[in-house]
Amino acid sequence: MPSEPFERVSGVIAALPSANIDTDVIMPKTFLKGIDRSGLEKGLFHDLRFDEQGALRQDFVLNQAPWNTSAFLVTGANFGCGSSREHAVWGLRQFGIRAIIARSFAGIFFDNCARNGLLAIEAEEETVRQLTECGERGDKITIDLAAQTLETVRGVAGFGIGERRKYMLLKGLDAVGMTLQWRTEIETFQSRYLGARAWLA
Repeated sequence: MPSEPFERVSGVIAALPSANIDTDVIMPKTFLKGIDRSGLEKGLFHDLRFDEQGALRQDFVLNQAPWNTSAFLVTGANFGCGSSREHAVWGLRQFGIRAIIARSFAGIFFDNCARNGLLAIEAEEETVRQLTECGERGDKITIDLAAQTLETVRGVAGFGIGERRKYMLLKGLDAVGMTLQWRTEIETFQSRYLGARAWLA
């Protein structure tokens, strides 16, 4: 499914400094029943955001202004570990999160991010520490994907990203969208191949 292209995005960054935040925490299993990708913003961090009666927990960062409109998260190492549920990434996007910065990510979660328009940045420990401080102050930051920079009130830092992942995010393409860019070539090959092998058509 195509997503909103990521070019230059500014917004508040929320700090969730714990390590090993797994997908059960990001998106509890109760919200895995649907595959239409709707309504998952309510499930995001559900057990941290809501109490047993369904009321907002006022002490959770994403329930407080200005972090309730955060565009970014900075978090601890191994974010997104646990089960491979893609719903976790869908929920983050539906909540409005455009990028997550962490020391490291679980592999499947990291790949799910790129396929669903969510920028996952693996950063050095010092960068994570500085962004955590920005988050705690409620600072806005800007991420320029084309330039591969993170801009804060204290300066600019670069970040690395694979060329394929960067291209997908800049264009708002998933794996199907990437393949369809070669549609003309695929159809030309198909026509030529089946034309010479009519028994396969």
